[in-house]
Amino acid sequence: MDSAGLPAGPPNRTETTENFPVASRLLPAALRPKVLAFYRFARMADDIADAPALTPPEKLARLDHMERLLDDPAGPLAEVGTGEARTLLSAFRQDAVQSRYADWPALEDYCARSAEPVGRLLLRLHGEADAGALRASDALCTALQILNHLQDLVPDRAAMDRIYLPQPWMALAGGEGAFFAPKNPQRRAVLDAALDRVEAGLEVAAPLPRLLQSRLRLQAAVTLDLAWRLLARLRAADPVAGRVALTKADFAAAFAGLARPPRSDAAVVRARVARAGSSFGRGMAVLKGERRRGLYAVYGFCRAVDDIADGAMPEAEKRRLLESWRRKLDAPDCALSAELAWARQQYALPRAECAAMIDGMETDATAALRLPDEAALAQYCRRVAGSVGAMAVRIFGAPDAEAFGLALGRTFQLVNIVRDVDEDVAIDRVYVPASLLARHGVEGRDAAALVAHPGFARCCADLAAQAAEGFAQAERELRGHDPKAMKPARVMMWGYRRLLDRMIARGFAHPRTRLRLTRGEKFRMAWLAMKPAGLP
Repeated sequence: MDSAGLPAGPPNRTETTENFPVASRLLPAALRPKVLAFYRFARMADDIADAPALTPPEKLARLDHMERLLDDPAGPLAEVGTGEARTLLSAFRQDAVQSRYADWPALEDYCARSAEPVGRLLLRLHGEADAGALRASDALCTALQILNHLQDLVPDRAAMDRIYLPQPWMALAGGEGAFFAPKNPQRRAVLDAALDRVEAGLEVAAPLPRLLQSRLRLQAAVTLDLAWRLLARLRAADPVAGRVALTKADFAAAFAGLARPPRSDAAVVRARVARAGSSFGRGMAVLKGERRRGLYAVYGFCRAVDDIADGAMPEAEKRRLLESWRRKLDAPDCALSAELAWARQQYALPRAECAAMIDGMETDATAALRLPDEAALAQYCRRVAGSVGAMAVRIFGAPDAEAFGLALGRTFQLVNIVRDVDEDVAIDRVYVPASLLARHGVEGRDAAALVAHPGFARCCADLAAQAAEGFAQAERELRGHDPKAMKPARVMMWGYRRLLDRMIARGFAHPRTRLRLTRGEKFRMAWLAMKPAGLP
């Protein structure tokens, strides 16, 4: 190869210094040289695109030279195949001339060309042709690429003036300059929203080791494990403040994990629920076996769409992602949607209730959310909480208790609203309806001014009184239902009622602090969950 095709400097990485396995001994010996040949070709092209000493035209000329090598029957990939390499080169050409991204789909399109061909090559070399495996492989490769981009935000910007996080996302943290400022509390929310997208991708990728027939399943399992570990590290630390990376212990644990069977979809969802640390956790823990699995699937779905609605991302992105969940209801494509489909079939959960939850999240996705009247509040509670109640009682084994589930869902949501008013104001949401505000002399649109008004406390007291009556009604109705089946509801009711009682005793005057269950109260819930149903 002449000098026109060489990068301006040594390789940025080698097969032994990448974040994830390249051609490990998990692959068949006969295929490792082909994988390494492809990797080294791609590494050289990537280094050209990233070379700070080259101008864009010089980069493009060298990348063109590398593509001409692919036309040579005796070229570097003659025994490997060139289709995936040509796709990669299109992404590297983009790197040579583009340094910012307009939205998440544009970033995903880049990853489809800069990362997914690697997985497709491995599938082809191993003779893997399953359509589900192809979808899972693409998702894994894109997730890995985005993890690398988030991990390298600072060095990419410093060395190449390139940022892969879309500009409208950074705008939510004050713009590019503010996003990279040493201390910016808004940055964490944007990073978490991006990591939520990675998590969704890994849930699509989760079945990959189970779908593969060749030894590639071993490398896929290790790579998936490492991706989950890097995701967790990036959630726990700020990649702008300092380098966040996998450790040797992470690699050792990932390879040791090969002794266990690949994680099932249910295990993936169970891990999602555990990470969420829900206040419903002790109530869900009452259930055993398939009923718990079903409730975890419903909770995981609700958590996923709620994270979209609450995420620090542009409104258009939220609506696009929520619409994608409508499609998942009919065509599951990930561990979570597959588990939800299983639960819907197992317990006759109406699709309409899942759609209602998405409708409610679309309300939450609205910028500067204000509800006009009590009817709008009732509709919102029906969608985001009544839907959960209607599905939960079916999973409990009490489908005749749907009306109870709908009413209790509304009561829980009223508690959430009065508990979270100040947190909601921080994202410009006010759920107390304007008609109720007006009755107590509270007017205007500015969220901070509304919640600081003396009349706002009286509005919260009114909603708290409605919640208290809701609990009283639920206690009366519980006597007409199977105590064993409804035990999870009783445990959840205890925790929520305890929070409400403490808020009423404290009052709702501004400034308020968000109340949480104490350790003792959590122990009490755990005891209620363990004791036999029907005992006082």
